Amino acid sequence: MTATQPATEAFEREPVALTERITDDGSSRWPVEPGRYRLIVARACPWANRSVIVRRLLGLEPVLSMGIAGPLHDERSWRFHLDPDNRDPVLGIEYLGEAYRKADPDFDAGITVPAVVEIASGKVVTNGFQQLTLDLSTQWTAHHRDGAPDLYPEEQRAEIDEINEAVYHDVNNGVYKCGFAKGQASYERAYRGLFARLDALSERLATRRYLVGDTITEADVRLWVTLVRFDAAYHGHFKCNRQQLAEMPVLWAYARDLFQTPGFGDTIDFEQIKQHYYGVHTQINPSGIVPLGPDPSGWLTPHGREELGGRPFGNGTPPGPPADDERVPPIS
Repeated sequence: MTATQPATEAFEREPVALTERITDDGSSRWPVEPGRYRLIVARACPWANRSVIVRRLLGLEPVLSMGIAGPLHDERSWRFHLDPDNRDPVLGIEYLGEAYRKADPDFDAGITVPAVVEIASGKVVTNGFQQLTLDLSTQWTAHHRDGAPDLYPEEQRAEIDEINEAVYHDVNNGVYKCGFAKGQASYERAYRGLFARLDALSERLATRRYLVGDTITEADVRLWVTLVRFDAAYHGHFKCNRQQLAEMPVLWAYARDLFQTPGFGDTIDFEQIKQHYYGVHTQINPSGIVPLGPDPSGWLTPHGREELGGRPFGNGTPPGPPADDERVPPIS
Protein backbone atom coordinates (compact mmCIF):
# COMPACT_ATOMS: atom_id res chain seq x y z
CA MET A 1 0.00 0.00 0.00
CA THR A 2 1.08 3.58 -0.62
CA ALA A 3 0.41 6.93 0.99
CA THR A 4 -2.50 7.40 -1.43
CA GLN A 5 -4.48 4.86 0.55
CA PRO A 6 -8.03 6.13 1.29
CA ALA A 7 -8.64 7.67 4.70
CA THR A 8 -11.50 5.22 5.30
CA GLU A 9 -8.88 2.55 6.01
CA ALA A 10 -7.97 4.37 9.24
CA PHE A 11 -9.60 3.20 12.47
CA GLU A 12 -12.33 5.51 13.75
CA ARG A 13 -13.74 5.03 17.24
CA GLU A 14 -17.52 4.86 17.36
CA PRO A 15 -18.93 7.74 19.43
CA VAL A 16 -20.65 6.88 22.69
CA ALA A 17 -24.42 6.87 22.40
CA LEU A 18 -25.74 7.46 25.93
CA THR A 19 -24.19 10.72 27.07
CA GLU A 20 -26.44 11.91 29.86
CA ARG A 21 -24.69 13.00 33.03
CA ILE A 22 -25.19 12.42 36.74
CA THR A 23 -24.99 15.84 38.40
CA ASP A 24 -25.50 17.44 41.79
CA ASP A 25 -26.84 20.80 40.56
CA GLY A 26 -30.11 19.79 38.92
CA SER A 27 -28.73 20.25 35.41
CA SER A 28 -29.66 16.70 34.39
CA ARG A 29 -32.48 14.28 35.14
CA TRP A 30 -30.02 12.01 36.96
CA PRO A 31 -29.10 13.38 40.41
CA VAL A 32 -26.11 12.29 42.43
CA GLU A 33 -27.57 9.85 44.94
CA PRO A 34 -25.75 7.25 47.05
CA GLY A 35 -26.71 3.67 46.24
CA ARG A 36 -28.78 4.56 43.18
CA TYR A 37 -26.27 3.61 40.50
CA ARG A 38 -23.87 0.79 39.66
CA LEU A 39 -20.65 1.34 37.74
CA ILE A 40 -20.03 -1.48 35.29
CA VAL A 41 -16.41 -1.99 34.24
CA ALA A 42 -14.02 -4.63 32.94
CA ARG A 43 -10.48 -5.12 34.25
CA ALA A 44 -9.25 -5.53 30.69
CA CYS A 45 -10.51 -2.20 29.37
CA PRO A 46 -8.40 0.96 29.66
CA TRP A 47 -11.39 3.28 29.32
CA ALA A 48 -13.10 1.51 32.21
CA ASN A 49 -9.87 1.38 34.21
CA ARG A 50 -9.94 5.19 34.40
CA SER A 51 -13.20 5.14 36.33
CA VAL A 52 -12.03 2.30 38.59
CA ILE A 53 -8.95 4.31 39.57
CA VAL A 54 -10.80 7.58 40.12
CA ARG A 55 -13.53 5.87 42.16
CA ARG A 56 -10.78 4.32 44.35
CA LEU A 57 -8.79 7.51 44.78
CA LEU A 58 -11.88 9.53 45.71
CA GLY A 59 -13.26 6.86 48.05
CA LEU A 60 -16.62 6.51 46.31
CA GLU A 61 -16.94 2.77 46.91
CA PRO A 62 -19.59 3.10 49.65
CA VAL A 63 -21.93 5.18 47.45
CA LEU A 64 -21.27 3.81 43.95
CA SER A 65 -21.16 0.02 43.69
CA MET A 66 -19.14 -1.67 40.97
CA GLY A 67 -19.87 -4.65 38.76
CA ILE A 68 -17.04 -6.31 36.85
CA ALA A 69 -17.58 -7.90 33.46
CA GLY A 70 -15.16 -10.65 32.51
CA PRO A 71 -12.46 -10.29 29.85
CA LEU A 72 -14.28 -12.34 27.21
CA HIS A 73 -17.33 -11.34 25.25
CA ASP A 74 -19.06 -12.11 21.99
CA GLU A 75 -21.35 -10.31 19.57
CA ARG A 76 -23.89 -9.95 22.37
CA SER A 77 -21.54 -7.71 24.38
CA TRP A 78 -19.56 -7.78 27.59
CA ARG A 79 -20.77 -10.54 29.89
CA PHE A 80 -20.48 -11.35 33.57
CA HIS A 81 -18.85 -14.74 33.14
CA LEU A 82 -16.76 -14.39 36.32
CA ASP A 83 -19.81 -14.00 38.58
CA PRO A 84 -21.87 -16.84 40.09
CA ASP A 85 -24.45 -18.10 37.56
CA ASN A 86 -22.75 -15.84 34.98
CA ARG A 87 -24.87 -12.88 36.12
CA ASP A 88 -24.11 -9.61 37.79
CA PRO A 89 -25.19 -10.16 41.40
CA VAL A 90 -26.94 -6.78 41.71
CA LEU A 91 -28.45 -6.22 38.27
CA GLY A 92 -29.16 -9.90 37.60
CA ILE A 93 -28.12 -9.64 33.96
CA GLU A 94 -25.87 -11.95 31.96
CA TYR A 95 -24.88 -9.44 29.26
CA LEU A 96 -24.33 -5.71 29.64
CA GLY A 97 -26.34 -5.23 26.46
CA GLU A 98 -29.48 -6.07 28.45
CA ALA A 99 -29.08 -2.83 30.42
CA TYR A 100 -28.51 -0.83 27.25
CA ARG A 101 -31.70 -2.19 25.71
CA LYS A 102 -33.65 -1.37 28.86
CA ALA A 103 -32.61 2.23 28.29
CA ASP A 104 -33.42 1.99 24.57
CA PRO A 105 -35.13 -1.14 23.18
CA ASP A 106 -33.79 -0.25 19.71
CA PHE A 107 -30.22 0.37 20.85
CA ASP A 108 -27.82 -0.80 18.14
CA ALA A 109 -24.64 1.21 18.83
CA GLY A 110 -21.54 0.02 20.64
CA ILE A 111 -22.07 -1.63 24.01
CA THR A 112 -19.11 -0.35 25.96
CA VAL A 113 -17.61 -0.12 29.42
CA PRO A 114 -17.58 1.86 31.58
CA ALA A 115 -21.32 2.23 31.87
CA VAL A 116 -23.35 3.56 34.79
CA VAL A 117 -26.63 1.74 35.35
CA GLU A 118 -29.56 2.87 37.50
CA ILE A 119 -30.08 -0.14 39.74
CA ALA A 120 -33.86 0.14 40.25
CA SER A 121 -34.71 0.39 36.55
CA GLY A 122 -31.75 -1.58 35.20
CA LYS A 123 -31.19 1.10 32.57
CA VAL A 124 -27.83 2.44 31.42
CA VAL A 125 -27.64 6.14 32.27
CA THR A 126 -24.37 6.92 30.54
CA ASN A 127 -21.43 5.32 28.79
CA GLY A 128 -19.72 8.69 28.34
CA PHE A 129 -16.25 7.59 29.39
CA GLN A 130 -14.64 10.97 28.70
CA GLN A 131 -16.97 12.89 31.03
CA LEU A 132 -17.59 10.20 33.63
CA THR A 133 -14.37 10.53 35.60
CA LEU A 134 -14.55 14.33 35.52
CA ASP A 135 -18.03 14.13 37.01
CA LEU A 136 -16.84 11.75 39.72
CA SER A 137 -14.34 14.45 40.66
CA THR A 138 -16.62 17.48 40.39
CA GLN A 139 -20.22 16.30 40.93
CA TRP A 140 -19.77 13.69 43.66
CA THR A 141 -17.70 15.89 45.99
CA ALA A 142 -20.15 15.59 48.88
CA HIS A 143 -19.33 11.87 48.99
CA HIS A 144 -15.56 11.98 48.56
CA ARG A 145 -13.57 10.37 51.37
CA ASP A 146 -11.65 12.46 53.86
CA GLY A 147 -8.26 13.09 52.30
CA ALA A 148 -9.44 12.56 48.71
CA PRO A 149 -7.11 14.22 46.20
CA ASP A 150 -8.28 16.91 43.80
CA LEU A 151 -7.75 15.19 40.47
CA TYR A 152 -9.16 18.06 38.40
CA PRO A 153 -8.06 21.30 40.09
CA GLU A 154 -9.98 24.26 38.70
CA GLU A 155 -6.87 26.38 38.19
CA GLN A 156 -5.21 23.63 36.14
CA ARG A 157 -8.15 22.39 34.08
CA ALA A 158 -7.16 24.13 30.85
CA GLU A 159 -3.71 22.53 30.95
CA ILE A 160 -5.12 19.13 31.90
CA ASP A 161 -7.69 19.31 29.11
CA GLU A 162 -5.04 20.22 26.54
CA ILE A 163 -2.82 17.30 27.53
CA ASN A 164 -5.77 14.92 27.67
CA GLU A 165 -6.83 15.86 24.15
CA ALA A 166 -3.39 15.15 22.70
CA VAL A 167 -2.94 11.95 24.70
CA TYR A 168 -6.36 10.70 23.66
CA HIS A 169 -5.77 11.10 19.93
CA ASP A 170 -2.17 9.92 19.76
CA VAL A 171 -1.80 7.48 22.66
CA ASN A 172 -5.06 6.23 24.21
CA ASN A 173 -6.77 5.90 20.85
CA GLY A 174 -3.49 5.88 18.93
CA VAL A 175 -2.69 2.31 19.90
CA TYR A 176 -6.09 1.24 18.57
CA LYS A 177 -5.49 3.18 15.36
CA CYS A 178 -2.34 1.11 14.94
CA GLY A 179 -3.95 -2.20 15.85
CA PHE A 180 -7.11 -1.85 13.76
CA ALA A 181 -5.67 -0.04 10.76
CA LYS A 182 -6.84 -1.64 7.53
CA GLY A 183 -3.93 -0.53 5.43
CA GLN A 184 -0.21 0.18 5.61
CA ALA A 185 -0.38 3.95 5.24
CA SER A 186 -2.98 4.46 7.97
CA TYR A 187 -1.04 2.15 10.27
CA GLU A 188 2.20 4.05 9.67
CA ARG A 189 0.55 7.42 10.34
CA ALA A 190 -0.85 6.17 13.63
CA TYR A 191 2.45 4.50 14.59
CA ARG A 192 4.45 7.68 13.97
CA GLY A 193 1.91 9.80 15.82
CA LEU A 194 1.96 7.44 18.78
CA PHE A 195 5.71 7.37 19.23
CA ALA A 196 6.15 11.08 18.53
CA ARG A 197 3.71 11.77 21.36
CA LEU A 198 5.39 9.25 23.68
CA ASP A 199 8.74 10.91 22.97
CA ALA A 200 7.26 14.33 23.82
CA LEU A 201 5.75 12.95 27.02
CA SER A 202 9.10 11.39 27.96
CA GLU A 203 10.75 14.78 27.56
CA ARG A 204 8.07 16.45 29.68
CA LEU A 205 8.29 13.85 32.44
CA ALA A 206 12.08 13.75 32.57
CA THR A 207 12.12 16.71 34.96
CA ARG A 208 8.72 16.48 36.63
CA ARG A 209 7.08 13.63 38.48
CA TYR A 210 3.55 14.18 37.16
CA LEU A 211 2.08 15.65 34.00
CA VAL A 212 0.50 18.76 35.54
CA GLY A 213 1.66 20.42 38.73
CA ASP A 214 3.24 18.36 41.47
CA THR A 215 0.35 15.99 42.21
CA ILE A 216 -1.54 13.22 40.45
CA THR A 217 -4.32 14.56 38.23
CA GLU A 218 -6.82 13.27 35.70
CA ALA A 219 -4.10 13.62 33.07
CA ASP A 220 -1.92 11.00 34.77
CA VAL A 221 -4.83 8.60 35.12
CA ARG A 222 -5.64 8.82 31.41
CA LEU A 223 -2.09 8.34 30.18
CA TRP A 224 -1.26 5.58 32.66
CA VAL A 225 -4.08 3.20 31.70
CA THR A 226 -2.54 2.92 28.23
CA LEU A 227 1.04 2.66 29.46
CA VAL A 228 0.24 -0.18 31.86
CA ARG A 229 -1.17 -2.25 28.98
CA PHE A 230 1.56 -1.38 26.51
CA ASP A 231 3.93 -4.32 26.81
CA ALA A 232 1.23 -6.87 27.64
CA ALA A 233 -0.97 -6.01 24.66
CA TYR A 234 -0.18 -3.06 22.43
CA HIS A 235 3.49 -3.72 21.66
CA GLY A 236 2.84 -7.09 20.01
CA HIS A 237 -0.89 -7.41 19.45
CA PHE A 238 -1.35 -3.89 18.03
CA LYS A 239 2.09 -3.71 16.33
CA CYS A 240 3.21 -0.73 18.44
CA ASN A 241 6.67 -2.24 18.39
CA ARG A 242 9.30 0.47 18.04
CA GLN A 243 10.08 -0.17 21.69
CA GLN A 244 8.54 -1.79 24.69
CA LEU A 245 7.56 0.52 27.53
CA ALA A 246 10.31 -1.18 29.55
CA GLU A 247 12.79 0.18 26.97
CA MET A 248 11.64 3.80 27.40
CA PRO A 249 13.42 4.79 30.65
CA VAL A 250 11.42 7.86 31.65
CA LEU A 251 7.97 6.50 30.87
CA TRP A 252 8.81 3.11 32.36
CA ALA A 253 9.87 4.73 35.64
CA TYR A 254 6.83 7.03 35.60
CA ALA A 255 4.48 4.10 34.99
CA ARG A 256 6.09 2.02 37.76
CA ASP A 257 5.83 4.96 40.15
CA LEU A 258 2.08 5.12 39.61
CA PHE A 259 1.69 1.33 39.58
CA GLN A 260 3.16 1.29 43.09
CA THR A 261 0.83 4.11 44.21
CA PRO A 262 -2.36 2.91 45.98
CA GLY A 263 -5.30 3.09 43.60
CA PHE A 264 -3.36 2.29 40.43
CA GLY A 265 -1.55 -1.05 40.38
CA ASP A 266 -4.13 -2.57 42.69
CA THR A 267 -6.71 -2.21 39.89
CA ILE A 268 -4.71 -4.18 37.31
CA ASP A 269 -5.11 -7.84 36.33
CA PHE A 270 -2.57 -8.55 33.58
CA GLU A 271 -4.03 -11.98 32.83
CA GLN A 272 -7.48 -10.53 32.14
CA ILE A 273 -5.91 -7.84 29.97
CA LYS A 274 -4.17 -10.44 27.81
CA GLN A 275 -7.19 -12.75 27.75
CA HIS A 276 -9.31 -9.93 26.38
CA TYR A 277 -7.04 -8.49 23.73
CA TYR A 278 -5.68 -11.77 22.40
CA GLY A 279 -8.86 -13.78 22.91
CA VAL A 280 -11.51 -11.38 21.59
CA HIS A 281 -9.82 -9.64 18.65
CA THR A 282 -9.95 -12.66 16.37
CA GLN A 283 -9.51 -10.53 13.26
CA ILE A 284 -6.01 -9.69 14.56
CA ASN A 285 -5.23 -12.92 16.40
CA PRO A 286 -7.33 -15.65 14.75
CA SER A 287 -5.65 -18.44 16.72
CA GLY A 288 -6.86 -16.99 20.01
CA ILE A 289 -3.55 -17.96 21.63
CA VAL A 290 -2.80 -15.83 24.69
CA PRO A 291 0.90 -15.15 25.32
CA LEU A 292 2.47 -16.21 28.59
CA GLY A 293 4.70 -13.11 28.86
CA PRO A 294 5.84 -10.58 29.61
CA ASP A 295 6.96 -11.14 33.18
CA PRO A 296 5.07 -8.54 35.28
CA SER A 297 7.49 -8.59 38.24
CA GLY A 298 9.34 -5.59 36.84
CA TRP A 299 6.43 -3.39 37.83
CA LEU A 300 7.48 -3.77 41.46
CA THR A 301 11.12 -2.70 41.00
CA PRO A 302 12.39 0.66 42.36
CA HIS A 303 11.63 3.61 40.08
CA GLY A 304 13.59 6.47 41.65
CA ARG A 305 10.97 9.08 40.79
CA GLU A 306 10.78 10.33 44.38
CA GLU A 307 13.92 12.35 43.61
CA LEU A 308 11.78 14.65 41.44
CA GLY A 309 9.70 15.66 44.45
CA GLY A 310 5.98 15.94 44.05
CA ARG A 311 3.17 14.98 46.39
CA PRO A 312 1.11 12.13 44.94
CA PHE A 313 -2.11 13.09 46.75
CA GLY A 314 -1.42 16.77 47.34
CA ASN A 315 -2.74 17.71 50.74
CA GLY A 316 -4.71 14.48 50.86
CA THR A 317 -3.91 10.89 51.76
CA PRO A 318 -3.71 7.54 49.96
CA PRO A 319 -6.88 5.48 49.67
CA GLY A 320 -7.29 2.46 51.89
CA PRO A 321 -6.98 -1.08 50.57
CA PRO A 322 -9.57 -2.29 48.05
CA ALA A 323 -12.58 -4.24 49.27
CA ASP A 324 -12.12 -7.99 49.36
CA ASP A 325 -14.45 -8.54 46.38
CA GLU A 326 -12.55 -5.95 44.30
CA ARG A 327 -9.01 -7.24 44.86
CA VAL A 328 -6.86 -8.31 41.92
CA PRO A 329 -4.33 -11.15 42.01
CA PRO A 330 -0.96 -9.96 43.36
CA ILE A 331 2.12 -10.02 41.19
CA SER A 332 4.42 -12.80 42.31
